[in-house]
Amino acid sequence: MRPFMIAVALILAAAPQLQAADAPAHIAAAVAAAERSAADRERDARDKPAALMEFAGITEGMVIADVFGGGGYWTELLARAVGPQGHVRLVNNSPYLQFAAKEFKPRFEGGRLPNTEQRLIETCDMKLGRDAFDLILIFMSYHDLYYVDEKDGWPAIDAGGFLDQLHAALKPGGRLLIVDHAAVAGSGSAPAQDLHRIDEAFAKRDIQSHGFDLEKTWDGLRNPGDDYSKLVFDPAVRGKTDRFTHLYRRR
Repeated sequence: MRPFMIAVALILAAAPQLQAADAPAHIAAAVAAAERSAADRERDARDKPAALMEFAGITEGMVIADVFGGGGYWTELLARAVGPQGHVRLVNNSPYLQFAAKEFKPRFEGGRLPNTEQRLIETCDMKLGRDAFDLILIFMSYHDLYYVDEKDGWPAIDAGGFLDQLHAALKPGGRLLIVDHAAVAGSGSAPAQDLHRIDEAFAKRDIQSHGFDLEKTWDGLRNPGDDYSKLVFDPAVRGKTDRFTHLYRRR
């Protein structure tokens, strides 16, 4: 039995590399880049970057915004995938930047990702411009549009205005990629406050009401064994939540 378990462990450990090898060459190269940190490579097993970028249709030369991208894990991957003719903008507000400060500095110091830029914004005016991006990514942060903690520096966000800014910033036909922690069906946005989760059906209705059409979904980050009653930072579920993945197209 022991040799069998060892074999399973080896297969699981190799899964991200196998997944990347099956992806288009520019995506596989981005994931396999030797300059990526050990911490990022460890995270790959959980977030499946090669498969997600392939699902989203990431191609060389694209212009992308990574909104609430924190320390820039996805910014780096996307920058490597879009290549020198592409561009990725990392967009954070103050709380997100503070949360990810230790990761942020070494990722961008010394100009190591020259086709990226970093912007610190207020959510009421993210200064994204108009018709500027091929794709905008919000990875496990959409629910924060419905989270409020004034004492800890997170004021209420005008969610509708936020989504309208994203819509305006995308080129006609541009795409919005949303990944987030699932909540109990029918619970709406309420779980965002205490659990940092959001109801998938609510998300679909909300985003589509601001000029987007749901183009397709992906189940690669789903976990039917998740306990929706638990905060996503609870050790029992952290890193193992059920996550929905939606790709929307700007109408």
